[in-house]
Parts: sequence; structure tokens; C-alpha cells
Amino acid sequence: MSHIPHPESHPAPEEGAEGRTEAHLRTVPVRFADACGFVEMWHRHHAPPVGHKFTLGVADDADVLRGVAIVGRPVARMFDDGLTLEVTRTATDGTPNANSMLYGAAWRAAKALGYRRLITYTQHGETGASLRAVAWRIVAERPARPGWTCPSRPRQNLGTEGIPRTLWEAS
Repeated sequence: MSHIPHPESHPAPEEGAEGRTEAHLRTVPVRFADACGFVEMWHRHHAPPVGHKFTLGVADDADVLRGVAIVGRPVARMFDDGLTLEVTRTATDGTPNANSMLYGAAWRAAKALGYRRLITYTQHGETGASLRAVAWRIVAERPARPGWTCPSRPRQNLGTEGIPRTLWEAS
């Protein structure tokens, strides 16, 4: 959504006197290239993915983009059954509730498109609070991987190897 300004020139909304945020968020369409730019700016440990099925965002009352979700085919080929999608990235500027809103909207959109399952991963040390807030459930704990490289197909390390992950599923 190119007409929504990026939050770099608009700080995250401040909390009100009772600890509630002043921003009212709504879902908005976002072009893949714009979502990737947002991920580059705000994601803590991953670069943008190379592809997607759809992207969406959340914006505040001032039409400032506060977060994005990128949804694509599952990275693990055993989940790529044609009925499952994966939230491959979310990124926010720290606006309260933006990440939960993205996960909820992503599941509603995936279901509307006919998909039956939506998954995502969190890294060890991430609480999953945004996922629990919209009723996602833990499916499995995955051990740390040494990386994706192998002799027949060497790959560059991404900096996230060796970290255990939690697999979540929308419900």
C-alpha cells in the first residue's frame, strides 16, 4: 500500500494515562515490495522472504503503516500440501497489539482463500504472546538445526542457525 507512510517518520503511538494505546488499528492491503521494505527496517533477525501468496498490514488512524505480515507456501516441504500456508514474516514498529492483529487477519484471509491450515514459527526466547492472544496453539518444539547447507548444495548461513523453534498453528 504505497500511500501509507512508513513509521520511520512517525513514532509508535504513546500509551495513554491508563496504559491503553491511543492508536486504532485496521488491516490494510500492502504490496509485497513494500512489506519487504518494512521487514528490512523492523524485523529483528530475518531478511524478507523471496516470495509470498499474500501480504497484509495494519495501519493507524493517521494512515501510518505499523506492521506487516507476509504469508507464503510452507518452508518445510512436508507441510506444502496445497492446503497449508505459513506466516513467514511479521514485523511491527512496536505498536501494541499490531502483531496479534496481523496473525488474526492472516488466518481469516487464508481461510477465505480456501486454505485449511496456517502455521508459523517462533524462535527460542520469544514468548508467542501475540499468537496466544489470537488463539494459535503450539504444535511442536523443534530442535536447533545446524543450518541448511550440505555438500551437494552449499548455502550461506543466515545467522539464525542453532536456535530451537516452536511450531504454531492457527485455530
